[in-house]
Amino acid sequence: MRRRLLLAGALAAVLAAGTACGGGSNDTAAGGGTEKLTIYTARDKKVADFVVDKFTAKYPEYKGKVEVLNLGAQEILERVRAEKANPQADVWWGGTQQGLAAGATEDLLAPWQPSFAGKMDAKYKDPEGRWFGEILLPEVIMYNNKALTPEQAPKDWDDLLKPEWKDKIIIRDVAASGTMRSIYASMIQRQSPDGSNPQPGYDWLKKLDANTGAYAANPTDLYLKMSRQQGVVSAWNLQDILLQANQSKMPFGYVMPASGAPVLVDGLAAVKGGNSTGAQKFIEFLFDDSLRADLAKDYYQIPAVDIAQKPEWLNQLNLKPLDVNWDVIGKNETEWINHWNSQIKNKG
Repeated sequence: MRRRLLLAGALAAVLAAGTACGGGSNDTAAGGGTEKLTIYTARDKKVADFVVDKFTAKYPEYKGKVEVLNLGAQEILERVRAEKANPQADVWWGGTQQGLAAGATEDLLAPWQPSFAGKMDAKYKDPEGRWFGEILLPEVIMYNNKALTPEQAPKDWDDLLKPEWKDKIIIRDVAASGTMRSIYASMIQRQSPDGSNPQPGYDWLKKLDANTGAYAANPTDLYLKMSRQQGVVSAWNLQDILLQANQSKMPFGYVMPASGAPVLVDGLAAVKGGNSTGAQKFIEFLFDDSLRADLAKDYYQIPAVDIAQKPEWLNQLNLKPLDVNWDVIGKNETEWINHWNSQIKNKG
């Protein structure tokens, strides 16, 4: 009898544990009625940790109940797409305008109207409230400032094709990266404004591939290769360059390209079928005025909603946007990047 009781107790414990662990992102976290919050983010880990700490300080009921998964922006889209029938994420935080628009078209995102929506320029948000721009990301030329002086660094995009940069360029692998997809698509679109003839852009990217010494698997790999001078030039987003240079003391400088920088709208959304209460609370929190001021000052973000007190670096930023048609890119990016991946990469 005693053994039967012990076995019954063990079985009950296993069943209870299975119940607690199953079901995905809408489970109620142990120890309270607040559901856990799962965030897929392409933000730098330092930024994500800072924001989540602030969020749980303001909302202590979420302490220990926020799960963050760091992925590339394109990887997030593909994962949310694959999980459509059984959503595992509640918040998609950090995605390109074209990636988020694709998610909205595929019915992956939940429509709603947050309090900050009325303050936001219409071009930075989905008209049906399915995604919202959080920051603006200029895409610029990055260089190792221990290996090169500002005078020696390339001054414009076409300079990257010069023979002097043969095998000295490191590129974050393009297909998984929202940043790199945007840069490469912009290089195609600037030579074919309506997107009808991508061949001149393909030819340009083939010449860049010929000068590219290696493709980095992820941002960390890119930073290590650049810091070790396995390559001394790259193309990357301004915020991450400044973060790595000023917080991680990486030897990175940047050049604002003479012809202009593609300025990407980088945003976020609540995943359809996820924990909508937690997602909306988190997204509203991200647009808190004091938090946005801190993120601009200490984490080099350019807010999509204007802030009253801009940090000195932002006031002094000589931003020159490249004329980019993001609608054209949104329609063609997948085809263009697939072509690059299969027909150009490592073939230049």
